[in-house]
Order: sequence, then structure tokens, then C-alpha cells
Amino acid sequence: MNVVVTEYNNRWKQMFGEESQKMKDIFVDELIDIHHIGSTSVPGLKAKPIIDIMPVVKDIEKIDSFNEQMTGLGYECMGEFGIKGRRYFRKHRDNRTHQVHVFQVDNKEDINRHLAVRDYLRTHSEVAKQYGNVKENLAKQFPKDIEAYMNGKDAFVKELERTALHWYMNN
Repeated sequence: MNVVVTEYNNRWKQMFGEESQKMKDIFVDELIDIHHIGSTSVPGLKAKPIIDIMPVVKDIEKIDSFNEQMTGLGYECMGEFGIKGRRYFRKHRDNRTHQVHVFQVDNKEDINRHLAVRDYLRTHSEVAKQYGNVKENLAKQFPKDIEAYMNGKDAFVKELERTALHWYMNN
């Protein structure tokens, strides 16, 4: 997978809206909420142009029954994919455009972690700029190595999550 980090694109919000409507039509009564998360959800933040969507559902086990419908939308169904209690779907494996991270409503740890980072970056533009620069530099350094890119930003992301969660829980 090529690692490309671009300037913020105003169309990302629209892309989230279009795709989240498709999720609403599939998950219907299981869906409690749906959030745009990840770097494309933060205006002004440089990002890999992949829309991260986080549906929050009543019962995570029931989500597996929607795999065929998700496949019909072009998603690859990946199960938990390394995070217990999640259902992960990705669209266009090598030229990924969307990722869906489904969590059950009582999984506060994972839900809060994603919302905290998003909201923290939305309200702390200096940190968002710093994060964007880290990602851009790593993408230039490792344009064909997603693992090295991810490893390179790991320490920054862990500290960002820790700071953002503390901020989120105290606001």
C-alpha cells in the first residue's frame, strides 16, 4: 500500500456523509450513532485520504449478519482485526478509501478513545498541525512501507491519545 498524506480536503466531510447514509440503511435498528473519526474528520489536518467511520451499535455480534450487504458496497469484512469487540471493514484494499470501525455502545474505552482524539485535534490546532507534519514527513520517508509509517508515528499517537483522553474526560 502506497503511503500518501495530503492537505485537508473539504470533500472528506461529504464523503463521510454519503457513506454513513449507506451504513444507516444497512444497520437500521442496530445503529445508535455514527461518527466521522480519524484524521479526515479534523478540518485542516493533513491526512491519508481514507475516511474513517465509527458506527456505534446495540449488539456487536449482530453486525456479522450484515457482512453480505457490506460486501455489496465494496467492503472487505475483516472481523475484529486485532481489536477485541470491534468489527472492521475496509473498502478497496490497496487503494483504500474508507474504513469502518463498529463498536458496541457499552465499549466506552474504544469509543471514547476515538472521539477524544478527534475532538482534541479539532480544538487544539497547534497539535493537529504538528501531527500533520509528523505524518507528512513519515509518508515522504516511507512512501511504500505502511508498517514503517505506522511504527514511526506510534509514539506520537500514544501520547496524543493519553493527552486527549485526559482532556476529554475532564471536559
